[in-house]
Amino acid sequence: MALKYIFQKKITIMETTEMEADVETLTSDWSNNNAKNWIDGEWLDAERFGKSFNPATGEEIGRYADGGKKEAQKAVATAVKAFKQTTWKNDYALRSKILLAIADQVEAANKELIQMLCTESGKVAPEAAMEVFAAPPILRYWAGKTFTAGRSGEAKPGSLSITIREAIGVAGIIVPANAPVALLMRALAPALAAGTTTVIKLPGVTAQTNALLCKIISDTPGLPHGTINIITESGDEVAKFLVQSPDVPVISFTGSTKTGKAIVAAGAAQLKRFSLELGGKTPMIIFNDADLQTAIFTMAKAITIFSGQFCMTGSRILVQRDIAEKIKVGLAERLSNVKVGPASDPSSEMGAMINKENVQRVNKMVEEAIAAGAKVIVRGGPVTEGALSEGAFYRPTLLEVTDPGLPIVQQEIFGPVATLQVFDTEEETISLANNSEYGLAASIWTRDIDRPWRVAKAIQAGTIWINTYAQIFAQFEEGGYKMSGNGRLNGEAALEDFLEYKHISFNPGVSDFRR
Repeated sequence: MALKYIFQKKITIMETTEMEADVETLTSDWSNNNAKNWIDGEWLDAERFGKSFNPATGEEIGRYADGGKKEAQKAVATAVKAFKQTTWKNDYALRSKILLAIADQVEAANKELIQMLCTESGKVAPEAAMEVFAAPPILRYWAGKTFTAGRSGEAKPGSLSITIREAIGVAGIIVPANAPVALLMRALAPALAAGTTTVIKLPGVTAQTNALLCKIISDTPGLPHGTINIITESGDEVAKFLVQSPDVPVISFTGSTKTGKAIVAAGAAQLKRFSLELGGKTPMIIFNDADLQTAIFTMAKAITIFSGQFCMTGSRILVQRDIAEKIKVGLAERLSNVKVGPASDPSSEMGAMINKENVQRVNKMVEEAIAAGAKVIVRGGPVTEGALSEGAFYRPTLLEVTDPGLPIVQQEIFGPVATLQVFDTEEETISLANNSEYGLAASIWTRDIDRPWRVAKAIQAGTIWINTYAQIFAQFEEGGYKMSGNGRLNGEAALEDFLEYKHISFNPGVSDFRR
């Protein structure tokens, strides 16, 4: 099956020509899918088990060992032992070799990973491929950053000072369900490059994907046991233990702002370090001199990518008044014609959400917004008839608003829903864009050469795209302002979360320090 571009022209995110990913074959026999945890180089069961489902059909596709506090205790003890008793934290050449090897392993298994994401996460094949193809470049980038050198200098005559950077210890990594492959590697790679050992908590709803990732990593030649430990969990026992344990000095968490606040509060007693990428409400600002055809195409993709389950979903459309009607008509036409369906249908353009509970949650938010005065441009909503009604499908929705204080504007929806608001001036749209507790990303559309830089500087967000969307690179920092998190993932700044600085000063006898 040939995979189409997710974005065309200047907005291309993923390009491939031929990918033999026959998603339908995955549903033939799931009887042997018994996903286990991977701790200290061993496959371990748990005292309780959960079931895995295909969100596009509701079909059971396997079972998994549902980890808890007992598994977390074992994993942390193992990671501490590996950090203290192996050469891992000091052997930068080995760390580089391992990161490169994991990249090769992921690349070799890309078809299986794409197939599994399509089946377990509901993603259509191009979006699953985009996620999987993002992982190897991340790992290879960090393979070149394992030499964590410090600096030295003569502070005064006869007094030599050296600053060294050391791995902080065991890193706890908590990954969400919306992009388990890419988001795991985005946090794991800098942690390994820095020299930490790791305990990873992955969500139960992606248990089969998690097990495949464990298998890929476990096959990496030369990986010391205990360096990477992975637990699948449907609840929060593992996460709570990692946050509260004095043996885990740093937590990398990607997820909701509500949960991020809770784990920071829980870890305060340990003065724990946190790297947090949290919620977002990306404004897409369309000025009246923008390339409207490209902007409309991109906005439709920004609303529907990963079925809206993306922290950078283009959920706030801000349109200058002169072009507002053209944008409404064009975007409504595109969203109304998005083909919603399973990944097994090559013509599907947007897949299922992760489960029906989230479909109902999103729909409730939309109904409340309409009751509060939001005007329907495209209603969309849950698919309740036909074969797709068995799955967790939600058709794209677009609402026009005049009150930026409505919950539908202010709260992260995490579904294929966007609001549209009209503005008149540059100053007004900057104010609207910044009228949010979030500050993860923004997208600006204009042909003016000066305006985008001026507006980008004024917007409170960690990533700004100009005449494009979702351009994310391993070598450039990604993270949020305000309630969208702290710290950075990707780019050199990501390494800082996993390092301690140590100053060593000594007098080698060049002069008498007592003088």
